[in-house]
Amino acid sequence: MDYRQEYDKWCNDPYFDDQTREELKAIAGDDKEIEDRFYRTLEFGTAGLRGVIGAGTNRMNIYTVRQATQGLANYILAQGGQEKGVAIAHDSRLMADEFTDAAALCLAANGIKTYVFKSLRPVPELSFAVRTLGCIAGIVITASHNPREYNGYKVYWEDGAQVTPPHDTGIMAEVAKVTSFDMVKTMEKEKAQAEGLYQIISDDVDESYFAELRNLSIHPEIIKKMAKDIKIVYTPLHGTGLGPVKRVLSDLGFENVYIEPQQAVAHRIRTRRIRMHGNWHLSLRRKRMRIWFWQPIRMPTVWVYTARIRKAASM
Repeated sequence: MDYRQEYDKWCNDPYFDDQTREELKAIAGDDKEIEDRFYRTLEFGTAGLRGVIGAGTNRMNIYTVRQATQGLANYILAQGGQEKGVAIAHDSRLMADEFTDAAALCLAANGIKTYVFKSLRPVPELSFAVRTLGCIAGIVITASHNPREYNGYKVYWEDGAQVTPPHDTGIMAEVAKVTSFDMVKTMEKEKAQAEGLYQIISDDVDESYFAELRNLSIHPEIIKKMAKDIKIVYTPLHGTGLGPVKRVLSDLGFENVYIEPQQAVAHRIRTRRIRMHGNWHLSLRRKRMRIWFWQPIRMPTVWVYTARIRKAASM
């Protein structure tokens, strides 16, 4: 089937939701855009999926996420790991909630229990949850450093790390076999919950994770003595670190922790990057723009940033 035939199928097949079909019909006269969306199926590589969000076989959407998840489910079933289940986390990117449920409900329809975080969580906590809950695999909905129009899907194995041989090639082979949406299973969320196949990860996992982070402190006696005199400026950059960083720093006794408020919002905020004096700066689309210079310092468990406020510029 060529890209035009595939496009017509997506436009007319009731399997696809109304919003998807309307999005595609709106580009009916743009052959270049149609070709880009349908000339191939979004590739599932060793790191999983990553692509621009939108309707089409070469885009990140609930249908391509389900298709990849069906391949993962087939591999898990072949390994006899369905009883162990799969943990799923996501960050603050667009469509994160929808892709999380698309993956979870596909797994559930295949008889594989899913454990889902109720809100965004950092990748290390997903790895921790996989091991703590005894899961066979984990999924993170994220596209790392890519622009805001992207999202992605990364697979982790029972050791909490991203999949490595032979599981990576095994999963890729199973995903490649899922050539039709007729082969993809899903189910209603309410039914999955009623059957115990869709479970929200409890706060106990968070508490255990925070405890492990506190245990990583090398000289707690020094922190106890000096914490009140140390000032820390932190920005999560709209990401997943806000909750864990605030909580653990507070638990350790740090009282003077300053959070950059505009970048503490986890909503899907439009940002852009600009180049100034050879250094990267982050700016927000506002009437007034505050520009910060970021100097990353690599620490054992988190990225810490020091910041210097530059003169505000008018937009």
